Amino acid sequence: MWRSGQQRRVAIIERYVSLRDKRVLDLGCGVGEYVRAFEQRGAEAFGCDIEWPRLLEARARGTGDVLAAAGESLPFADDSIEVIVLNEVIEHVQNDQATMREVGRVLAPGGTCVIYAPNRLYPFETHGIYLGKRYVFGNIPFVNWLPGFLRDRLVPHARAYKTSDWPRVFAGSGLEVRAQGVVYPGFDNLEARLGRLGRWIRAFCYWAEGTPLERFGLSHLIVLRKPEVEAEPQVAA
Repeated sequence: MWRSGQQRRVAIIERYVSLRDKRVLDLGCGVGEYVRAFEQRGAEAFGCDIEWPRLLEARARGTGDVLAAAGESLPFADDSIEVIVLNEVIEHVQNDQATMREVGRVLAPGGTCVIYAPNRLYPFETHGIYLGKRYVFGNIPFVNWLPGFLRDRLVPHARAYKTSDWPRVFAGSGLEVRAQGVVYPGFDNLEARLGRLGRWIRAFCYWAEGTPLERFGLSHLIVLRKPEVEAEPQVAA
């Protein structure tokens, strides 16, 4: 379902890079909602995912250019994509560092990569937890604040990141961090349940993104850029 939270994330992306007339890849596209949103903004958009049922649903919804691929092995030529978006995806790949090296390979010189990824300081774990073999769905409080070994045992299926984790993840990618922050969720479900109170909570949290309270937001926002290729100096004859 496309709601205000998704709309806001696209608007944030467009603060940093124009999508119009760009080749844009949604890495981990799911059912293709963002691919279609990028197309509506004038991009030549592509999507990839590892889950065939989601790709088939994306096609059924009218998303054209989607394909099966893992982040660690992208079926695109070097320097061929101008914008790559990973929206709540890097936490699920098998190897986040290898995925970012692939992003760096595929991204065109001067190109932009935008990442949204779970924040370890957010008070709720949004991926659910495992208690032994039993999966408990929902937003579970304070799991992300536990010591790493215990948090990872409860949530083996999704990472959450500290700010200090990113240098390791981006090592070897050749990408430069151009902007970094944290964003709060859209609270669409909360607004549906609580009405005006939900809208007040959303407004307060959006305001908090410009304050020290930002650090407790839902997702890291990181904007990376691949350096331009420097022209070789001309040697006088």
